[in-house]
Amino acid sequence: MQDAASGKPGDISNGPGAKSNAVRLNLTEEALLQRALERGEGDLGKGGSLLVRTGRHTGRSPKDKFVVSTPDVDGHIWLEGNELMSLASFDRLHSDILDYSAGQEMFEQHLFGGADESCRIGVRIVCELAWHGLFARHMFRRPSRKELGHVPSQYTVINCPGFLADPDRHGCRSETVIAMNFEKRIVLIAGTAYAGETKKAVFTVLNYILPDLGILPMHCSANHALGDPDDSALFFGLSGTGKTTLSSDPTRSLVGDDEHGWHDGGIFNFEGGCYAKTIDLNAKAEPEIFAATSKFGAILENVVYDQDTRVIDFTDKSLTENTRCAYPLYHVPSASETGFAGPPRHLFMLTCDAFGVLPPIARLSPAQAVYHFLSGFTSRVAGTERGIRTPEPVFSPCFGHPFLPRRPEVYGDLMRKRVSSSGARCWLINTGWTGGGYGLGRRMPIKVTRALLNAALKEDLDRADFTRDMNFGFEVPVDVPGVPQLILSPRRTWDDPAEHDRVARDLVRMFSSNFAQFIGLVGSEVMEAAIG
Repeated sequence: MQDAASGKPGDISNGPGAKSNAVRLNLTEEALLQRALERGEGDLGKGGSLLVRTGRHTGRSPKDKFVVSTPDVDGHIWLEGNELMSLASFDRLHSDILDYSAGQEMFEQHLFGGADESCRIGVRIVCELAWHGLFARHMFRRPSRKELGHVPSQYTVINCPGFLADPDRHGCRSETVIAMNFEKRIVLIAGTAYAGETKKAVFTVLNYILPDLGILPMHCSANHALGDPDDSALFFGLSGTGKTTLSSDPTRSLVGDDEHGWHDGGIFNFEGGCYAKTIDLNAKAEPEIFAATSKFGAILENVVYDQDTRVIDFTDKSLTENTRCAYPLYHVPSASETGFAGPPRHLFMLTCDAFGVLPPIARLSPAQAVYHFLSGFTSRVAGTERGIRTPEPVFSPCFGHPFLPRRPEVYGDLMRKRVSSSGARCWLINTGWTGGGYGLGRRMPIKVTRALLNAALKEDLDRADFTRDMNFGFEVPVDVPGVPQLILSPRRTWDDPAEHDRVARDLVRMFSSNFAQFIGLVGSEVMEAAIG
């Protein structure tokens, strides 16, 4: 799929006052990889992969993200999740970044956000680093040779890690800034080399645009049965819940691992690649992801490797636990070529419950599905973030708090309508702890999770008997072939049932306290589901 044009000088201003730059336009993977190596941006890894480090930023900087306050967006932005920047501050930042980049070699890619031609957006990704250009080619949808040169520049993302913002001059918090101007359709990223900022910036743009078109943007992975796009499934989940792992199944076709839209015609991928976490990656548990790490052009971020052999130690967390690999979807043998599938038959919400209270699988009513979608619950545990010693509950609305420019109930209402119209079966899956909470019980066996997931996908659970959970009101299967019956009932796995009940009551209170923000903003059925 080589579709690049030649490199030509140009400008990156997206308007009057252009500054002259040496812009390398739509370079191929081969050219970008070669240029990255020539510039000393990384090392060559096995199979032609690229090994890079992102410096002090090894993850996103959500506190440094801003939305520019303009008449078109004021009143539409969720202020709890987004800081505002004045237009004057943004204009100063924009001008200063253009001055900084003037005369530098820059790398520009013309790409699409979204597989559906009817609602995709054209994006210009302009990067200071060659490997960021390669990352963009992996992450976004590529135009065909015929389309190249005719991609509409609906949004421009300018990424200059070497530019350090001035909080006093630019109205930001630190030297790092991600500034999104929906009116001018420009995103500015500076002071961080973490490539995921570009990916999530475009996702945030789509989360702003698509609801007005009746399309639900989703932070989820998706797959479908081999040869049957109408047998599709969605997997919602925050980091560490198994979203990528569970959707990567050689018996099913991967639609995408992170971002999708859902409209009347079905689901479609926003992206053209995968950005998989690689910490503790091994060939046996995740063969497709492991194989992709040594294919040509794959980008491995912040992994530790032998300087001579370039053998990677995926267990080494000395740089970060957020080690990543970016690669195009066609590196996955069973991946969908179209990025499309029919409306989901199954919808899974994944949670890592470190309190050991939630069952390994539960069946949700449509209202309960919206409740858990808006709750977006998981747990942080010791070792995943600095300073955490006991489990901490995390509620991230729509499983994507940092990427929501609009209020969560906007997406919740779209979810309610989509689930209702599609008749999708909805499930909650706990990939966290059983037999007690973190430090007392054990992690849910992956064999159990996969067995229950497959039972749901094959609709074997339609014939199972269910019982109502006394804490949350959803339905839990009593017996599933191939799964130990005891593990289906969390209370029975605890040595001290009374202690289980106490912890369960505490977790229910956490859910209720969090959901209080939606009182009066969601329908009565969802509120009744919240009460259980």
